[in-house]
Amino acid sequence: MKKMLLSLLVLMASVTGIQAQSLYKTVFDKATAVVNNPASSDEEIQINQFKVTALNYISMMVKKRGLDKDAYFYDSQAVNMSSFITDFQVNLEKARAISPAKRTEILKIYTDASKFNPLFKDTDKEKVNAYVIDKTTLTPFCIDTDWEKAYDQATTMAKAALK
Repeated sequence: MKKMLLSLLVLMASVTGIQAQSLYKTVFDKATAVVNNPASSDEEIQINQFKVTALNYISMMVKKRGLDKDAYFYDSQAVNMSSFITDFQVNLEKARAISPAKRTEILKIYTDASKFNPLFKDTDKEKVNAYVIDKTTLTPFCIDTDWEKAYDQATTMAKAALK
């Protein structure tokens, strides 16, 4: 269903003449606007700074490695990352209402999905791991993540865990 929706959005973008990477650019621009808005809360800034960092990382690695990626790749990564983070927040709140153990389980599902679905398999873990044990971060995820795979994995596992 999600893939069909993403395909439909990409098709709509191409039919209306929107430039390539429009969804990627939209996610990036919205996140940048929040980060640069002095009225944004610290939580909003932290979440959106992660989005900006992750999207910049994807773009940088594609260029650095001389990869040939189409608009669908960029759009899919951006939309899935944004959905991953939103669902993480929603499911974490649902789990918190159930029990501390359920909250820990959901946290592990999402952090593991990010950690174990690398996009570039970058070996510089110091650089790419935003994955931290610090409980104060709102986005404890690795920036070297295949967001499409991670989103699919986390969504499936979280639904099962919250039944």
